[in-house]
Amino acid sequence: MTQGTPARFDILGIGNAIVDVVAPVAESLVSRLAMRKGSMTLIDADAAERIYAEMPPGQEVSGGSAANTCAVAAGLGARVAYLGRVAQDQLGAVFRHDIAAAGVHFPTPPLVGGAPTARCLILVTPDGQRTMNTFLGACVAFGEAEVDAEVVRDAAVTYMEGYLFDEPAAQAAFRRAAALAHAAGRQVALTLSDTFCVDRHRAAFRALVREDIDILFANEGELASLYEANDLEDALAAVAREVGIAAVTMSEAGSIVLRGTERVAVAAAPAQVVDTTGAGDAYAAGFLAAYTAGRGLAACGRLGSLAAAEVIGHYGARLTRDLRAAAAALD
Repeated sequence: MTQGTPARFDILGIGNAIVDVVAPVAESLVSRLAMRKGSMTLIDADAAERIYAEMPPGQEVSGGSAANTCAVAAGLGARVAYLGRVAQDQLGAVFRHDIAAAGVHFPTPPLVGGAPTARCLILVTPDGQRTMNTFLGACVAFGEAEVDAEVVRDAAVTYMEGYLFDEPAAQAAFRRAAALAHAAGRQVALTLSDTFCVDRHRAAFRALVREDIDILFANEGELASLYEANDLEDALAAVAREVGIAAVTMSEAGSIVLRGTERVAVAAAPAQVVDTTGAGDAYAAGFLAAYTAGRGLAACGRLGSLAAAEVIGHYGARLTRDLRAAAAALD
């Protein structure tokens, strides 16, 4: 493929392939299980079984941050593919069927004979906060060999998930995907995912952002952690020097989108908060769906906010209503 060739996909997501189990719970359950409300904690298989047994019935869908972004973007009309590792087991089959049903191309072969498919147990308290307990299982077996070069070259934007960045093999996969994308004249996006991810790998993230990333997604805490800044303006100035576009979310305060000296403030869309699971993922989906359709930065930010508002109005990280007409009406 030569540079300038039309893309088969608008967005390619790369991330932890996880089956999300989302359930409403009382504050008392989070306390009794000694969880830090609103955090993401990595757990082992035994803890996964114990917590699952304590949870009330919930939704079980293909998840993980980038997978959520891909599913929402497909729901907005974007052409989307996804790379991530599941096992050849029941939950792996659930993941594959569910993401395909969302309209996402998923070519990664399953892991045979290794760890079981990953799952994230998400406890949602009445205030809409989600406490995530994640057993990574098979998804950490993603490395350079799982980077499908043809699909990367066929995607206008390759979007990578910071949660996947823990393993050295995954870091190498990120670098390979970025090199393939840029060689094909495509762009590369990254979401920082979580302040704990940034704290663990700050130097490596800084190098990746500076050398390989065209579009960066972060919330204000993640961005401040990346640049070790006490002031948001200092962090914004730093990121503007290192990436082409940065989209920084600030919960109910909306978002700021930067491109060089251009700065766009985007108001948060009105929302009734039920479950904040996937809000940032949906924002990235809306932004990238608009961006790959050739919309301006303001429209990108507004569609991101609209998608995030729809997702947090119900349990789960997917769209429950068709936003394509509203998206088309954005300036």
